[in-house]
Amino acid sequence: MINLMTVGATALVTFAGCFVVVPALLRLLVGFGVYTIVRERECQVYLLFGKVIATIDEPGLHVLLFRLGWRAPLVPFFGARRVIDLRLDQDYLRSQPVNSEEGAPMGIGIWYEMQISDPVSYLFKNADPRGSLAANVSNSTVRCLSNLKLADMLENRHSMSQTVRAEVTAISNEWGYQLGSVYIRKVHFRDGGMIKQIEEKVVNRLRQVTSAIKQGGANQVSIIRSTAERQAAVEFAKAAAMRPEIVGRALDLLSRDPEVAAALFEILETQNLLASQAKLTFVPAGSSGGVLTPLLASRLATTG
Repeated sequence: MINLMTVGATALVTFAGCFVVVPALLRLLVGFGVYTIVRERECQVYLLFGKVIATIDEPGLHVLLFRLGWRAPLVPFFGARRVIDLRLDQDYLRSQPVNSEEGAPMGIGIWYEMQISDPVSYLFKNADPRGSLAANVSNSTVRCLSNLKLADMLENRHSMSQTVRAEVTAISNEWGYQLGSVYIRKVHFRDGGMIKQIEEKVVNRLRQVTSAIKQGGANQVSIIRSTAERQAAVEFAKAAAMRPEIVGRALDLLSRDPEVAAALFEILETQNLLASQAKLTFVPAGSSGGVLTPLLASRLATTG
């Protein structure tokens, strides 16, 4: 029983020491400036009596007594520690107003990267370095890219980006900012009326192109149709010219046999009579001449 109580007390003391006492002690040491921990892409600037006494940007554990000496315990009471983020940052400025050489009101969206290169200049040479850098990029964009030709604005974005970067870099370095990549992401028209006019012109142009395509297709169809009709007419004319020759040859062959020719012509005459729907008067055999034939004909005329 005593052993269990001893083990429990030991565990409780160990837990309290590991999770309460040790963190509190470490925090107390940091508060008194005994040591500090610098993270990746971070810089710590130490001030004493209004002066910069040390700048630590190397990641890891640093004992301030070795870096600052006797001034380390005085920093928490008479100085300050500034933690600065050195990571790469970016920003985007939308629709910066510029005018083309032709007078068209344009808007340019510019994206840029920046990074703190000099922590001391960043802290003391400008009250708002980030805002000043954005204003400088905006002003340089308007100043450098105004009065360019409209075609150059819409096509040569790389050269415009390089121009703005070269203009801003020198000034940003004085404030402890290092300007990174600069890229013109968007170039657009700012006037709504001009946008509508351009849309109408594009629509009209598309209609013209569509009409031209339809007319070209109709012309091609007409050419193909007329060519086909001409070729068909030529072939029909050839057939019409060959028909008499073919019929003549057939009649020549038939005329060589008188009986066949007589039968053929009799059949053809009968077909013509039937096709004409004419009325026929049949007279008995051997009654040609005399009075019977006119009587039959007059009777049919009165009854018909």
